[in-house]
Amino acid sequence: MMSYNAPQLAVDFLNAHFLPSREDALVLDVACGSGLVAKLMSELGFKLFVGVDGSKGMLEQAGVTGLYQDLRLALLGKQPLPAQPGRFDVVIIVGALGVGFAPVSIIRELCQAAKPGGYVCMARGQHTGPAASRYQQVLEEELQRMEEEGLWRRAGVQLTDRYMKEPPSVCGKEQSHFISGCVYLYQKTPDP
Repeated sequence: MMSYNAPQLAVDFLNAHFLPSREDALVLDVACGSGLVAKLMSELGFKLFVGVDGSKGMLEQAGVTGLYQDLRLALLGKQPLPAQPGRFDVVIIVGALGVGFAPVSIIRELCQAAKPGGYVCMARGQHTGPAASRYQQVLEEELQRMEEEGLWRRAGVQLTDRYMKEPPSVCGKEQSHFISGCVYLYQKTPDP
């Protein structure tokens, strides 16, 4: 069993920067899985959640939490993000930005779903290998390009060396070890 700290890291980082009323904030939880991010956010006063995931089974688990007002099935990158543009106070994605999961192109869709002044919070592990390094490079270029285009501004970045603990069977080592990770927080540019 791996220790998965990413949801708590992302929620804590967002919470430290989020000033508006939490109970009125509409949250789009992308790659929501079993609903762990919504559970953590609800403990901080957030109450309105829409979840998106590519797995029907995960959506069923998220539904059991009773936290979501709506759950939507979509494969990120293969289907458009099922979210009304400019509607969400918070768009959050934890753990799905990586090779074999969500392509970098999903970043623009996350930004489009946020309302002007809304936040986009993204957490991802710093995995190793050529494909992961290339993904990281393309991601960083896209984040910078979107900032240069005036779509959003960087509110903060938090690096951690305890993003997720991989068991020996996954990492191919005798003992488990933590991989590092990063939480990105952007605020969508308000309409002129």
